[in-house]
Amino acid sequence: MRAGFVVALTLLFAVSSAHAAGDAVAGKAAFENQCAACHTTVIGKNGFGPSLAGVIGRKSGTLAGYAYTPAMTHANLIWDATTLDQFLTNSTAKVPGTSMPVEIADETTRANAIAYLATLAGPPAAAAGAAAPPKAATPLPAGPTSEELLHAATDTHDWLYASRDYAGQRFVPLNQITAANAHELRAACIYRSNTTGSLQASPLVYKGILYFTVDNVTVAIDASTCREKWTNTWELKATPLSKANRGVALADGRLVRGTPDGFLIALNMTDGSLVWSQQIADPAHSQYLSMPPLIFGDAIIYGPAGADWGAKNWIGAFKLATGEPIWKFNLIPDANEPGADSWKDPASREHGGGSVWTPVALDAEKGVLYVPVGNPSPDFYGQARPGDNLYTNSLVALDVKSGKLLWFHQFGPGDVNDRDLSQVSPLFSATVNGNARNLVTVSGKDGLLRMLDRDTHEQLYELPITTRTGFEEKPSLDGAHGCPGLLGGMEWNGPAYSPDTKTIYVATVDWCGTFTRLPDLPSYTQNAHYYGGSVTPDPRDQARGWLRAIDAASGKERWTQQWPTPLVAAVTATSGGVLFTGDLDNNFLAIDAATGKTLYKFNTGGSVGGGVISYAIGDKQFVATTSGVVSGFFGGTGNATIVIFSLP
Repeated sequence: MRAGFVVALTLLFAVSSAHAAGDAVAGKAAFENQCAACHTTVIGKNGFGPSLAGVIGRKSGTLAGYAYTPAMTHANLIWDATTLDQFLTNSTAKVPGTSMPVEIADETTRANAIAYLATLAGPPAAAAGAAAPPKAATPLPAGPTSEELLHAATDTHDWLYASRDYAGQRFVPLNQITAANAHELRAACIYRSNTTGSLQASPLVYKGILYFTVDNVTVAIDASTCREKWTNTWELKATPLSKANRGVALADGRLVRGTPDGFLIALNMTDGSLVWSQQIADPAHSQYLSMPPLIFGDAIIYGPAGADWGAKNWIGAFKLATGEPIWKFNLIPDANEPGADSWKDPASREHGGGSVWTPVALDAEKGVLYVPVGNPSPDFYGQARPGDNLYTNSLVALDVKSGKLLWFHQFGPGDVNDRDLSQVSPLFSATVNGNARNLVTVSGKDGLLRMLDRDTHEQLYELPITTRTGFEEKPSLDGAHGCPGLLGGMEWNGPAYSPDTKTIYVATVDWCGTFTRLPDLPSYTQNAHYYGGSVTPDPRDQARGWLRAIDAASGKERWTQQWPTPLVAAVTATSGGVLFTGDLDNNFLAIDAATGKTLYKFNTGGSVGGGVISYAIGDKQFVATTSGVVSGFFGGTGNATIVIFSLP
């Protein structure tokens, strides 16, 4: 019935002879002849489609008593002449996933229809108010508690932080899936969203519910059946520089995340309703929020990205109950702060960069927060910012309760190749040369993995984890070729560590490029990239990936596998001797942790560039992978999707 109506509606409108200014009489005739088969104009009476009485000025997907598709429910449109014209021009382009596929090419025909719809009155304001009393706030559910977050590493049923636990080990003590039976894995369910936004986030799981983000959308689904629980679409208050988002945090019934337009928000974990919102960053100051938050006690740890647009960034703590600020540490120092003299031109600090866009790590016992700080800006024009440019490309260790600087180590002073320090985990303890040491793993886009002693700050070893040739070459007018390029090394997902095998598992990108700088000093412009140059990547078909197993104590490689695509997805290690990850060729992968051999792969229908996690519900082990478009740089295919696997 619906399909027949759509075809008839399209044909009728295509032959309309009404003029482009909008003829309500002609529009009424068209509606009565064909549209009434599905839509009524009677207040409070729906047909196969919603009543169109009072549609002008109404928010999409909100008419009481009608069951909309999830796509329309979360479209966040206000129906006016512009949005209706766009929808009738190509409904599925305007609202992907709508059940009303209409394309009306003729502008006059669309204007007639809209002119008639504008004559349809809605319910009187008083009646509308009486029919929709304010909805009572949903009580916050219990958990995750501070104790549960502290012991996330040993919890087999939940996944409570982007990198699994405060130490970021990405290890799960589950062994139902082993190297002997991993080939028997099957997709238990698939959740496919209506958006093709970038999916870089790591999902979280608590009490059988899986939470993930796609740009400004947050979704909760059943972690064993993929049935949707709720979806929240944050209405952007400003045009963002980037919509990329890498995950949420959970605590005390609240789901916390950053938004592309600079708000830190808390949603009710039960129904996705907004608990509070606080603007902590501003696109007008070249900032956006993309990192996954960390919650410790009653504090949320968060900071902005935006170095590529000339932001001056920081990391801070905010109250879990309200979002109010507790402390802030400037990653690009102010004039009176330590590190300011590493910027020889004081004015350059105002747009000095220093993003946080990847997970932080926490030594909860000692209260030490480890922060990976990104590159300085302008990215490729060092003459604009002479000096070492603290605290860019540094591991920064802070007191988690006060934000006081404890120590730092800069790994790329005065960087001019956009080689962010991106990872400061996993944290673990090991015996090195007969001595017990507390260690922190440090890696980034420079293609090195380093091991530092967290107590003495001594670097014990470093090793290359991708191709490093022409590394010292700096951007030039003619172009200088170097590896890693803009997209090389370690991106937003860090290594995994298995305490069972004392092994670090590292997935990286091998993609070189040619670095060029501008002939003249760049000037900062709001809402524009502040690069001072560019990078031309090598042809995409030359891009590769590496998967490595490294002895954690010595830094010696145990095995290495080269991959035909860059590897940006997370790697999860398990006590079953199986690694779970994915690639940009759409494959979910189960890997033998002892040899690097592929045990099982599944084409998810989209690129895998976000989190890959494992957890148990009841007595069954599950593995969930993200799938879909990854980013503008890495590309990717497919709508944002979660695929959940288990043994038969």
